[in-house]
Amino acid sequence: MDNTELHGAEQDWEINLMDLFYLFRQKLVGILLALILGGLAVGGGTFLLIDPTYEATAKLYIVSASNDSVVNLTDLQIGASLTADYEELVLSRPMLESVIENLELEVEDVEELEEMIEISNPADTRILNITATSTDPEEAERIANEIAALAIDWLPEIMESNTPNIAEEAVIPDKKAGPSYLLSTMAGAVVFAALYYGIAVLRYVNDDTVRTEEELERYFGLTPLAVIPEEEELDAASKRERKSRLGFHRN
Repeated sequence: MDNTELHGAEQDWEINLMDLFYLFRQKLVGILLALILGGLAVGGGTFLLIDPTYEATAKLYIVSASNDSVVNLTDLQIGASLTADYEELVLSRPMLESVIENLELEVEDVEELEEMIEISNPADTRILNITATSTDPEEAERIANEIAALAIDWLPEIMESNTPNIAEEAVIPDKKAGPSYLLSTMAGAVVFAALYYGIAVLRYVNDDTVRTEEELERYFGLTPLAVIPEEEELDAASKRERKSRLGFHRN
């Protein structure tokens, strides 16, 4: 076979799904070990290195009523627009600086506090959810309620609008919001097992050694005329021959 034929054979080299299945069976013990070690490593690391966080939420109701206290369609439309404005202004720098000063928070800057706060507006409502996240549940509750209080006192003056109402005050959370140790453990187990098997597949694909007569015929289209036994087989054959000779002489 010339170089052209060999090159064509290499291009036709493909991975048989059954080979991958047999490889999976061969590496099953290693995959299970990687699964266990990955889960323990990531789950244990999450438990030891990452502090649990807590969320507290205060809710504002944005109102816009006419002077006669009768809410019409225009008031509803204005209220929806005000909700979007509040959503932006609640995270403004003056607001966050006032929160840090009033609560004497131990944060480095306004940006760090902003990362702890999430403002959301449920669809088709004029409700504004102010959610604060912290490793201290009491701190999360204080931040959410302080922002809601400042929004009532300060933002209506700036926007020249009616004062919003507090629909729900934040309470101290009794359950952690994250992280999920179960999800971390499962993710670590799957990633480690997939990584182990992926490395095994790559090594298998990059190994172009022809091991059996079937592989030679499959990849190169050749039928072997003879097979040279491996050294272990030769040793076993020679041992059997010596034993047979010793038995013959004894007789």
